[in-house]
Amino acid sequence: MGKNILKRIDLIFKDEADCKSVLKKSLQKTNDELINELIASGLKGRGGAGFPTGLKWKLTSEQKADSKYVICNADEGEPGTFKDREILTQVPYKVLTGMALCGRIIGAKQGFIYLRGEYKYLLKDLNVEIENFQAICQELKLNFKVDVFMGYGAYICGEESALFESMEGKRGEPRNKPPYPSEHGYLGKPTVINNVETLAHTFTIFQYGAGKFKDLGVQDSYGSKLFSISGDTPIPGIYELELGMTVEDFVNDFGDGDTKAVQVGGASGFCVPRKKFRETRIGYQGKLTGISLPTGGSMMLFNSSRSMYNLLSNYLEFFTEESCGQCTPCRVGTQQLIEGIRAVKRGDKNAAYLEKLLALTETMKGTAKCGLGQSVANSFQSIVENFREEMIF
Repeated sequence: MGKNILKRIDLIFKDEADCKSVLKKSLQKTNDELINELIASGLKGRGGAGFPTGLKWKLTSEQKADSKYVICNADEGEPGTFKDREILTQVPYKVLTGMALCGRIIGAKQGFIYLRGEYKYLLKDLNVEIENFQAICQELKLNFKVDVFMGYGAYICGEESALFESMEGKRGEPRNKPPYPSEHGYLGKPTVINNVETLAHTFTIFQYGAGKFKDLGVQDSYGSKLFSISGDTPIPGIYELELGMTVEDFVNDFGDGDTKAVQVGGASGFCVPRKKFRETRIGYQGKLTGISLPTGGSMMLFNSSRSMYNLLSNYLEFFTEESCGQCTPCRVGTQQLIEGIRAVKRGDKNAAYLEKLLALTETMKGTAKCGLGQSVANSFQSIVENFREEMIF
C-alpha cells in the first residue's frame, strides 16, 4: 500500500460550515448568479451518469408551470455503494441546503428525499434534522418544505423516472424519454432530481465558489468524489478523492498487493483487469487520456483468490432479480445470460457460445428501456473479455 491515500480531500465530511450563513450569503445573489456559479464549477451528477448539474437546474428553471419539485435521490441501491447514507447521517444540512437553494432557483416550494427502504433506520434522526432546517428556512423567509418518501427496496427505483412512478403510487417502472424530468417529472411537473452527493457538492460550491471546486480533479472531471471502497483491501471505507486518478494509482493505495481486478461503478459498472490499470482513469469521458470510467462511488477490489466467474454469476443473479420485467431485452436477456455462462461452465456449450452471449449484451445495450438492462453489458463484457479462461475452466 502506498504511503499516502492519494490526495484525500474531506470537503464533504470534515469541512464544517454553518448552513444558515451559506443560505444567507447565497440568497443575496440572483438565481442567474447561482446557476452560473454551478455551471462554471463543472459539477456533474455524482450518481454515475454525469449530467451537468448547473444545466439541469437551468433547464428546469426556464419551464413555466404552476408547481415544480426538487427531489433528492437517496435510493442508494448499487452494490458496493454506501456513501450517501453517511452523508445523510453526518452532514444532512449540506444536502438540505442544496435542495432549498435549488428550489429557490427553479421556483419550487416542495422537496422530497426519496430514501431507500433499507435505510429506514435513518428516518427518525433525519426528520429531526429536517425540522431544524425548516426553522432556519422560516427565519430567512425561504418558502421551501422538505418531506421524506420511503422506498421499498427496489433497485429499479434508483432510475429517476421509475422513482417518480413509485412516488405517485404506481409500480416502479421506467418511463419513455423524452420528455425529461426538467419538463415532465414528478406528477408531470418540472422536476430537478439529484443524488445525495451531488447536492452536498452544491453546498461546497455555494460556500466557496466555483474556483475552489474546479481546482480539484482534471479537465472534464472537475472536483472531488466520494468512493465506497470494499473487497480485498486492508483499508475499506469511504474516501473523498480527486477525480482523474488512474486505477493504478488507486490500487497502489488501496490494494492488498495482489489486486487482479477492480470493479468500477458497482454491478452496473466496468471490471478493469490488472493489465489496464495504468491506462484507465476514474472520471467522465472527455479529454482525459486513455480510458475514462465514471462511477457512482462503488470501487470493489478483487485479488487472485477470487473467481471472476462467480463474480459475474453473482451480478447476473442480481440483475435477474431486480429487473422490473417491463421490457423484453432486460427481462429475458438477463435470464439468458446467466443460463448461458452456466451452460459454458458445465461444458454443455462450447467456448464459442460466449460470442453469442456478448452479441446479446450489445442488443440489450441498444434496446433495453432503461439503464438497468443497458448496463448489464458493462460488467458482462468487461469480465468475459478479460477473464475468458475463468468462464470456461
